[in-house]
Amino acid sequence: MKKTTTLEIVQTALFAALVAVLAFVPYVGYIRIPVLAIQATTVHIPVIVGSIALGPKRGAILGGIFGLTSLINNTATPGLTSFVFSPFVEIGDGMGGSPLSLIICFIPRILVGVVPYYVYTALQKHSKNPEKRRKFSLLISGVAGSMTNTILVMSLIFVIFGHEYAAAREIAYEAILGVILSTIAINGTIEAIVAALITSAVVFALYKSKFIKSKNI
Repeated sequence: MKKTTTLEIVQTALFAALVAVLAFVPYVGYIRIPVLAIQATTVHIPVIVGSIALGPKRGAILGGIFGLTSLINNTATPGLTSFVFSPFVEIGDGMGGSPLSLIICFIPRILVGVVPYYVYTALQKHSKNPEKRRKFSLLISGVAGSMTNTILVMSLIFVIFGHEYAAAREIAYEAILGVILSTIAINGTIEAIVAALITSAVVFALYKSKFIKSKNI
């Protein structure tokens, strides 16, 4: 029991360290795109891998760390729309921040550490030949984890800060839904493809190296 517990702690700590490194090395984990006033994200990839390899509980912990790095980054180096991720960044001049930003910052990221595990196990469970379907299941799980982040973050921004987000972007509120959908379609698709390919390759490599011993992989 001690060996298993120690191994789990080490595995989780290593994944958490990878999330932190990606998050705090400039232009690696959060890649700002000033023209679109958004950040392309790669920090979610080790969270997705951790979800599948380590299970949903530890995946949720990694997702929480992902959210924490987003909070720190947007507070320390705020951008045009950082107020949607940090309650410490003013929405407008003298308006202060909103605690509702913590919902956007943490809930989608925690779910990134949960959804891929259940998508993967469901696909494998209902497959007639799990061995042959494994790569496909991993690819779809990577897409699911990445899109969970993109869709939930952008949807919550629209619901909670729609007017403020439009003002920060200097666009009409009536046009904000189109901007949200285009971000999901373009940015989300690119991130999902990258996440799917890396997730599949890394999970296989970890399993072959015996770093993980999951019954599901």
